[in-house]
Amino acid sequence: MENLSKENIEKNCPHCSRESFAFKYPLEETQNFFIICDAHPLVEGHILVVPKDHYSCIGEYPDEVFGEFKQVYKMVSAFIKENYDFVCSFEHGKIGQTVFHSHVHLLPCNCGVDEIIPEGAEKLIKIKVFEDLIKAFDKDGQYLFFSIKDDKWLVDCSIGAPRFFRDRFANALMVPERANWKEMHSNKEMMKSAEIENNALIQKWKKYSHKQLYEK
Repeated sequence: MENLSKENIEKNCPHCSRESFAFKYPLEETQNFFIICDAHPLVEGHILVVPKDHYSCIGEYPDEVFGEFKQVYKMVSAFIKENYDFVCSFEHGKIGQTVFHSHVHLLPCNCGVDEIIPEGAEKLIKIKVFEDLIKAFDKDGQYLFFSIKDDKWLVDCSIGAPRFFRDRFANALMVPERANWKEMHSNKEMMKSAEIENNALIQKWKKYSHKQLYEK
């Protein structure tokens, strides 16, 4: 991406242009991030945290953006927990991406680690904080990150593949037909369901945001 002009990057990246389908269901905007409904949700409550500037993954965030990301991630996690009981997250850190602009997925899913990584514990490294992810990226230039509830994991990149986590979470949620977002985009019935789910999510977000503002 470094050899492309800013105009070409924005033209070809669905997360650089606010006119793209990716921003059809906005939730909130912060200084450095957009919080949006996934236009092709695996399940109701599927949210993306997308930086305004074009970074490939969390590992490339500058310090100021990284600090804000942690606060946004905490806020979105709290919302999903309160409204959907369970929260998981994942990001393809410059491997397995089908959109090459950082977008962290947060979604409700009550699954086990072995459902996402059936290859076994030897393919996993447990991390405590996002700073550990940054260290992994600085060392290897890529990573596969996911979390279940409060536990965070890095996955051996040797088993990475396009849509790595999306495929696996789709299977865990028993919606394998939603794994490929490009195919889902062309399916009118699935997109109709996605619209209903995302509109419900938007209403929950509005109520939650109002409640948080009132409690302050």
